[in-house]
Amino acid sequence: MYIIPAIDLRDGKCVRLIQGQYHRQITYKNDPLEQAKQFIEAGAQWLHIVDLDGAKVGRPINTHTISEIAALGQLKLQVGGGLRDETAVKELLDMRVQRVIIGTKALSDFEWFCEIAEKFKGKIALGLDARGANVATHGWIKDNPQQILEFANKAAKLPLAAIIYTDITKDGMMAGPNFERTKALGEAVQIPVIASGGISKIDDIKKLAELGVEAGIIGRALYEGTLNLADAINTAKQLSSSA
Repeated sequence: MYIIPAIDLRDGKCVRLIQGQYHRQITYKNDPLEQAKQFIEAGAQWLHIVDLDGAKVGRPINTHTISEIAALGQLKLQVGGGLRDETAVKELLDMRVQRVIIGTKALSDFEWFCEIAEKFKGKIALGLDARGANVATHGWIKDNPQQILEFANKAAKLPLAAIIYTDITKDGMMAGPNFERTKALGEAVQIPVIASGGISKIDDIKKLAELGVEAGIIGRALYEGTLNLADAINTAKQLSSSA
C-alpha cells in the first residue's frame, strides 16, 4: 500500500469541498505548485489531482497548473475532472500524467469508456464516486441509479490501472473512510482499488492496509495538520513490507 496526497483545483487554488458540495469550499493554498513541492519534500511519489472546475463544466480547465506540476518530474500524477473526450485524455497523457481518471463519461457512455480503456491500456482509472450504494456523477452534483459493485464488476473486465473509490459522504469530513464498502469493492474485483475520502489518522491507514487496497488518497487531513504526510507514507511502507 502507498499514500497519495491530493490537490483539488478550483480557480487555480488548492481547495477542499466538504462532501463534494461546491458551496462548502475551504481554500488552503493559493499556489498548487508550491504545495506539490512540499508533498515531494515529505516523500510523496504520487499525487492525486482533481480539476473541480473541469468536473463541473465537462472539460479540463486547470491544465496549465497540472502541466507545471508534471514538469517538476518528481511525482507520478493521476488526474481527473471533466474528462469527457479522447482529446482531453490524450492532452493529459502527453503531459506525462500516469493515470487519467474517468468517472462521469464512464457511466454515461460505457461503450466509449471501453474504447478509451483499450486504446490507453493501463493508463485509465475508473473514478467511482458514490453516495451510499449508488454512483454520483458530474462533479458529484448528480446521482446515478447504477450501483457501485454492479458497475465495478463490469468495468473490471477492462485493462484499467485502478478503480478509485470515493464515498462522498465521507470526503472532507475527516471521520474515517467507508471501510465496509471499500472491503466489498476490493473483494468484488481483481484490479487495484484506491480508497479516497475521510482518511484522517494512522489507524485509518492500518485498517485500509488490512483490506488490501492499493493506495489511500489523503486531502483535508494533510492541509489541516491532523495527519503528517511523511508519517502516513512511512506507515504504509512498513505495513507493505511486513505483509
